[in-house]
Amino acid sequence: MSKRRSRVLQRTTRMVAEKRDANVAASKGDANRKSVKIEDCPTYSHSSGSSVNEMVNQSGGDSEDSTSPRAAGCRTRRRTMSGGRAEHHLLTTKTGKKIYTKGRPPWYDKKGKSLKHPFVIGVCGGSASGKTTVAEKIVERLGIPWVTILSMDSFYKVLTPEEIKAAHESRYNFDGPNAFDFDLLYEVLKRLREGKSVDVPVYDFNTHSRDPNSKMMYGADVLIFEGILAFHDERIKNLMDMKVFVDTDGDLRLARRIVRDVTDRGRDIDGIMEQYFTFVKPAFDKYIAPCMDSADLIVPRGGENDVAIDMIVQNVMAQLVERGYDRNQNNRDRHDLVRDDLPDCLPENLFILKETPQVKGLVTFVRDRETSRDNHIFYSDRLMRILIEECMNHMPYKDVEIEMAGGRKTIGKRKDAQICGLPIMRAGECMETALRSIVKDCVIGKILIQTNETTFDPELHYIRLPPHITRYKVIIMDATVTTGSAAMMAIRVLLDHDVKEEDIFVASLLMGQQGAHALAYAFPKVKLITTAMDHQMTENCYLIPGMGNFGDRYYGTGLEQDMDEPFDM
Repeated sequence: MSKRRSRVLQRTTRMVAEKRDANVAASKGDANRKSVKIEDCPTYSHSSGSSVNEMVNQSGGDSEDSTSPRAAGCRTRRRTMSGGRAEHHLLTTKTGKKIYTKGRPPWYDKKGKSLKHPFVIGVCGGSASGKTTVAEKIVERLGIPWVTILSMDSFYKVLTPEEIKAAHESRYNFDGPNAFDFDLLYEVLKRLREGKSVDVPVYDFNTHSRDPNSKMMYGADVLIFEGILAFHDERIKNLMDMKVFVDTDGDLRLARRIVRDVTDRGRDIDGIMEQYFTFVKPAFDKYIAPCMDSADLIVPRGGENDVAIDMIVQNVMAQLVERGYDRNQNNRDRHDLVRDDLPDCLPENLFILKETPQVKGLVTFVRDRETSRDNHIFYSDRLMRILIEECMNHMPYKDVEIEMAGGRKTIGKRKDAQICGLPIMRAGECMETALRSIVKDCVIGKILIQTNETTFDPELHYIRLPPHITRYKVIIMDATVTTGSAAMMAIRVLLDHDVKEEDIFVASLLMGQQGAHALAYAFPKVKLITTAMDHQMTENCYLIPGMGNFGDRYYGTGLEQDMDEPFDM
């Protein structure tokens, strides 16, 4: 025992020195780099709001304000939240390639249905065996831009006060099956496999509780799930397409664990060693090591084994190709989302404002390129209010009895639904003021869908929805709907959040006939409401006559308008 302890401590000392030298070299490199303000950096977010703790962890800050008890001699923990660096929204490989680990381009066909299930890779292994490193290298070498990585650390159970005290005294077993919420883990993994959104809990290792702000995650082409007991539950194991076990020498795992817990969690070596031989090693021998029998591939030496990782990548790509995935064609032509066989009649779920002289006049002002910006804003706001008023005609109402000033009673109507506005940034945000002025108690979400300049595919970059979104009637707001691809993605996102199709409305100042038919064909229960419709579209998917780039004209960010300018999707 003493010889092993001495050997492990020597290895640990060497690893700490290597880590310190690496940090010094990195800091020198940072000093030579040009400073960049945080607000100048692009943000790629697909969560409904990052928690304060998550942002502190990503910036390397310490958690100083925790009121939970600590073991004597413990330093402040730096990393206190579940999930590793592989779970950040943006992962940059050594070659500089950017891989988005949340969100994705269109994951559905022109019918709005999911194209396929993601390929699920399970990565199992002992504590500090290098599971996260293996997962990151698999992601990097696959070269697939849309991957979701789920860590089992997020599913630790919330501890009782007695268990918290035992945990701070290194007397709680975090490596046994009883430490994890397998039922919640199964439901989350199942929804991710179905391509739906999930709220992934964030576990705070400092307070041993779940952070109130969970992380929003979506399915992807490849889903990697890593954890020490990833293969323990038969239900979870059956969801995996490939099972990988990371096998690393026990002394090396212990040395890594000491380095991690001392530097990142502020623990003392004696407590780490006691916990390791009391709980960690017995749990590995009893629960984790037998999982090797369930593995399709075993990776000795963890992330250092490039040959094994290359074999995994080749196997995964071969199976993805069998499923129809083409790594050389990550997009479809934008016309693939538009119906070619347009029926003669308009869709039944499409509602166009009655073309009164007032509506026709307002639309004329908005279309006219000679309209000044002030007048464009004024007439657009008027038209938006009329559009929102029309949307409210399609909301449910209930009969109410009221008493008038003279004491007489009469039967009236009151809105019988909660309203949520979901503008597609940025042009859709122009309609927020109109909605707020008409529906005083409405709530507002946000969704950012941008068109890829190379592939012309819409891409989801950011979404923020109110809690309990299923209780609301949701109005998706966009200035123009041309092909309908951005609106279709917004609808698909809401459906993945379990919003009913009949509770979704799309409000737009101008719709193209092709886009309206595409949306109606995919989602016949979604009501489409617009003030005007254009029946022609150029080869570049610009409406004719259209109304120019509405966002640029409204916010005054565009240059002189011309007939070939891009239109909002």
